Amino acid sequence: METVSDVERGRTEFEDLYLAEQIRLVRAMLLLTGRVGEAEDLAQEAFVRVYERWPQIREMDSPTGYLYRTALNLHRKRLRRLAVEVRNRAVQHEDDPGGDVADERLDLLRAVAALPIAQRQAVVLVDWLGFPPSEAALLLGIEAASVRGRLHRARLELRRQVGGNDA
Repeated sequence: METVSDVERGRTEFEDLYLAEQIRLVRAMLLLTGRVGEAEDLAQEAFVRVYERWPQIREMDSPTGYLYRTALNLHRKRLRRLAVEVRNRAVQHEDDPGGDVADERLDLLRAVAALPIAQRQAVVLVDWLGFPPSEAALLLGIEAASVRGRLHRARLELRRQVGGNDA
């Protein structure tokens, strides 16, 4: 039976996870979805699901990994329900007189949004969030070699679309 101090310690540990990962998770989901509101919703729902099972999750080797996997699974679920919308979705923006940097970022976001979802997930997890391919593989439920293959194809496509040495 959990004591009051165990419950409080668990709450504190969850709060620490939330504070450490909330912005990063929203950004990761933004890269996957292209929409701020949807990214925030996915992150919030992932945190709620983790909190509901926190006594079990806090004992795992990587509660952070479980959080990201939960968010990725929620995203996949939404994609299945909204397949038609996803196929027709394009990154929307208003004209920004902010200059070349903003244009380059928009080009990159468009290029990432145009990648197949499997490649997009690999790029977000490895290139933007810094997970090693082996951990990204665990989060995606695939082999590390598959992650590396997806990354290779994604990077080639991104270089083709936006140029540069590294996508």
